This record gives sequence, structure tokens and C-alpha cells, in this order.
Amino acid sequence: MPPFAEVGAVTQGISKKKSQTNVVSLNVGGLIFQTSPQTLSLAGPSSLLSSFSNVSSVLSDDHFIDRDPDLFAVLLSLLRTGNLPSKAKSFDIQDLISEADFYGLQSHLVSSLSNPSQFDAFSLEKSLILPTNGRDSPSAISSTPYGSIHVAHGSKITSFDWSLHKKSTVLTQFSAVDSLLSISPSIAAAGATDFSGLQILDLEEGCVRETIYWENETKSSSTVQAIGSSPEYLFTSFESGRRNSNSIMVYDLSGSFRPVMEIARQEIYGAEIDSALPATKLEWISSYNLLLASGTHGGPFGLLGNIKLWDLRSSTPSFELKEKVDCFSDVTVSNSLSAIFKVGVNSGEVFMADLRKLSLDDPWVCLGEGRRVNAKKEGAGCKIQSHGNQIFCSKGGDVELWSEVLMGSSKSNEDGLRDRVFRKNSMGRAKDMGGCRITNMCFGGNKMFLTRKDQQSIEVWQCPRL
Repeated sequence: MPPFAEVGAVTQGISKKKSQTNVVSLNVGGLIFQTSPQTLSLAGPSSLLSSFSNVSSVLSDDHFIDRDPDLFAVLLSLLRTGNLPSKAKSFDIQDLISEADFYGLQSHLVSSLSNPSQFDAFSLEKSLILPTNGRDSPSAISSTPYGSIHVAHGSKITSFDWSLHKKSTVLTQFSAVDSLLSISPSIAAAGATDFSGLQILDLEEGCVRETIYWENETKSSSTVQAIGSSPEYLFTSFESGRRNSNSIMVYDLSGSFRPVMEIARQEIYGAEIDSALPATKLEWISSYNLLLASGTHGGPFGLLGNIKLWDLRSSTPSFELKEKVDCFSDVTVSNSLSAIFKVGVNSGEVFMADLRKLSLDDPWVCLGEGRRVNAKKEGAGCKIQSHGNQIFCSKGGDVELWSEVLMGSSKSNEDGLRDRVFRKNSMGRAKDMGGCRITNMCFGGNKMFLTRKDQQSIEVWQCPRL
């Protein structure tokens, strides 16, 4: 938070005599604002306001800024406190964005309006519907930490900036995009399950920067099954065109995208299909320096799957869970909760596996009612995603919110770890819930993004901004 500055006075006139040198006076649109050099210096060296930070309070023509004084008052308050004042609610957000761009204060405005620390799962409200161009429904979405989002629909990727007011669309070389990962607000990685190669896209220039291929032993094409990342690496799950081999490639994320290593190369021999399932979801577990890779396959005996934890320094998985009885519809991992979560494809229940207890024969703990596994596949199509200390699980057109409850009287087990209790909560207002089945879910800044079956739009759930 910026240091406390002397409160500036706003008047209709000012005398020409000198005052203390730690006060700077600015004439904005005919109103006089007084503040300290320290406050102006917080704007940053590239800001227009920083040029006044070493100027005394003597007013001259050089101090006149021909802009809206009311909007400037809001931005000056933002510099002083680090937050927008309550009166900012009376202004259109686009007007604030335009003024912030003029003064070079956009990063301050972004931090105030879309800071991830302001995310509150229990206050999310459906606030906006973002339309995409064309007739294709979104197939994949990916957001950035401050709330900009990329949406794949058909062969196109549409990007919305952090304010969700600016939109741009680029054309990929795929007829359909199945995997999408935001590397930065302007760079994304995209892949398809039916077309070869991983494409690195420059969304600002509207072009494909490069296409990366996996060199497999059969020399066949290589399709992308999943994309993930850590602060240093880009992970890509490839499968050969003949679907008899797969691998996870690790690339440098610093900009060169050069291959660093290959892990989890697998070959399928004969009928042993479940022995080499390609990873269809990749998530980095930063607190353990492990990569979670999960995948499923529909066979004659139902859905089979596995979850593997890979240490990049080893060619063998650190841990593996094979799923047969109630295989997962989707899997996620939470660093803050130190656990893996899945939604059972048959039961539709949410299960947790504590990362500190993975040595157990059956580490899964059912968080719900523990319904019997049945043939109705109540969890088919469900999505599960962790964000902060909460777990979000889609059930048809609704979203369940799971939170850990700290119980002071919980008993410790033999391993010294307490039993963990989770509770399910309703999310949002009743009028916001329901609708077509949720197909994608992700989080960025103080927002949650959803897409629904057969709809050409993105649903935005947001914490109150001002």
C-alpha cells in the first residue's frame, strides 16, 4: 500500500506565492489539485505524472493538463491509497480505463479492479455475457492472472482484455482447437486432438509464431492431448497419429520454447490399452515440484483411467493411482489444500486424496453422501477446478462450491494428521444458477468464467469491483 501522503486541497483558485517544496500543484481542466511528490512518484517512471514529482508548487502553464478533473480526482485517490474510492462507482469503467491510459496508470487500475487477492468465492455474481463471433461453441478457454481471457471456438481464438471491453480474434491452422493455455496476455499455446503439432500464437500480431512437433519413433503425426505450465516450463502431452505411443514433452518457457526433456514416453502393445493412457490434463503442483498427469480411456469394461505424479528429475512416476470402479470425469489439484480432487464419473461424488497420505492403498475420501456407484454415470461431463482454498465442481448447469472447515476438536490419526472436513455450499444467487450443461470453467483475477453446451458466449461471474 502506498505511503500516506498529505491530503491535497482542491480549490477554484490559487495564489502565486511559493509554499513548501513538498507540495506539488496541478491544474487539471481548471481545478487545482495539490499533492506530494512521493504520491506522484508512485505512478512510475513511464507515467505523465512522474514528471511533476520533482517540481515545486509554483503554478505555471507547464502544470496545466487539459483533462477531466473529476476522473483525475479518482485516479489521484487510487495513487494515494492503492484502491479506488467509492465515488468511482458513478463513472463508466471505460472512461476510467481511457483516463488511466492517458496518465500511464493502467497497471494501477488493473491491480485495483482485477487483483486476484480480491477474489471471494462466496460473493461471486453473474455479471456479464461475452459473445463470440460465428456459430461454433467454445471448445477451450484459458485466463491470465489479472482476468483477461482467451476463448477457442472452431478454428478461431478470441481474446478479451482484462477489462473485458476490448476483443480481438485470430485464426489458427486447426479446424478445431481442443487444448488452450494462456502463456501471457498476448501469447497462447493451442493444440488439437485430430491435427498435428503444438502452435504458439502471437495474439497481438494475429499470427502463428511457431509450430512444435513431437518426434516419435513411428515418424507419424503427433496430436496434442493436453497443455500445462509451471513458472519455468511448458508441458505438452502428445499422442502419435497411430495412437500406439504417447509422451509428455517439457519446453523452456522463457521465450525460445526449446525442448528441455521428455518424460512419460509410453508404448502400447497388444491389448494392454490401460497401461499407456495419454495424459489429457496436466497441472503443476508447485508446493511439491510435481506434475500431475491424468487420463482416461473408454473400453469394453467401462471407463479406465490413471493419475500420475511426475518428478521432472526422474523417468518414473513418483506415484500412480489407477481408476476402475468409479473412474473420474475430471481431476484437479490444489496447492493451498495439499490435495487431489476428482469427481466420480459413475457416482457424481467429489473425492479428495490428501497428498500427505498417498501411500495408503485407497487414499480417496468421499466428500459427499457416499452414494453407490451405478450405471447412470451421474458424473459424466462434470468439471472440477481448484482456485485458492475452494474447489468448484460443475453438476449439469450448476456449480458446487466445496470449502474445508477447520474443526478444533478433530482427532489426530496415527500418522499425526487430523481428519479433514469439507462442506458444500450453494454458489451465487438463485436467479444466476441453472442453464445448459457447463463445458469449461476457469479463473482469472477476481472472475470466474464458464461456457455452456451449444452457447456461443462466455459467462462471467465476478466479485463486486467497486
